[in-house]
Amino acid sequence: MTDAIRAEGLVKRFKNTTALAGVDLVARSGAVLGVLGPNGSGKTTTVRVLATLLRPDEGRALVGGHDVVAEPHLVRRQIGLTGQYAAVDQDLTGTQNLMLIARLLGFSRRDARARAAELLERFSLTDAGERPARTYSGGMRRRLDLAASLVGRPSLLFLDEPTTGLDPHSRNELWGVVRGLVGDGVTVLLTTQYLEEADQLADDIAVIDHGRVISTGTPEELKARAGDQVLEMRPTDTGRLADAAGIVTAVTGTTAHTAGDSIRASVADPAALPAVVRRLDDAGVAVAELTLRRPSLDEVFLALTGHPAEPADTTDTAATTDPAGTRQELQERTNA
Repeated sequence: MTDAIRAEGLVKRFKNTTALAGVDLVARSGAVLGVLGPNGSGKTTTVRVLATLLRPDEGRALVGGHDVVAEPHLVRRQIGLTGQYAAVDQDLTGTQNLMLIARLLGFSRRDARARAAELLERFSLTDAGERPARTYSGGMRRRLDLAASLVGRPSLLFLDEPTTGLDPHSRNELWGVVRGLVGDGVTVLLTTQYLEEADQLADDIAVIDHGRVISTGTPEELKARAGDQVLEMRPTDTGRLADAAGIVTAVTGTTAHTAGDSIRASVADPAALPAVVRRLDDAGVAVAELTLRRPSLDEVFLALTGHPAEPADTTDTAATTDPAGTRQELQERTNA
């Protein structure tokens, strides 16, 4: 499998702020690369450099085999971009939004209408196609925004935190759309703060923090790299929580942490599980739930960075992907 994206030593500074401090990335063709990091880590800046919206101060990046600095017009012909904000015109209908972009990209009026109808059907928006976008739900606007980024049939799609602010149902719908695109051969670079999202969609993950990639691998490889398995338990009687935590600590040799009515501890030896069960039984502590599992991506992120992933919001270091930025990209692609 060839590389759709290869970035080496990307550096980007904004006055006294270094947003990227030497980012190295590789995205395989036909796969999903998840770029995982907290708010302000440099994810959006990385996307904007790769999408030719920002010029790197140092380093080199090839997208679809073309240099983002020396051959930006060739890069733009291959890519689509969906940012953190739905960049659709609220006063236009779904059909009009898609036809506008198609016409700017050189489609004839007939072909533009046909492409709009095709995409509305693909994203289950046909019934809403003649309604103004302002009447759409959040999930519908995000699907329309994603449809807009596909008008030009890109082979590589940048999704910069595409599910920010969506409810769980809309998020699951969008995940299904992304899986369908990959099934059609589209390469996807997905930035996200949702660890579950990376686990669900990504074939490979790059963890970025403070402008540097600090770890790469498949989701399973990153979980294995985090080390020990995790024992989780919940006593039937929450009044025995402290007793149960003491037993888990004594048997595993690691500190057991309590959260709500549950206990969690790292376990190096799987044989500790039956030992914990015996000690709890001897102490008369009834157990409602007891599991031994691999670390989650949340725990991997904490192990790699020393701090938890932050909840998503709508800002990023020095460069946000807003509607104006997306319109700039469209204009540059049109002029290419």
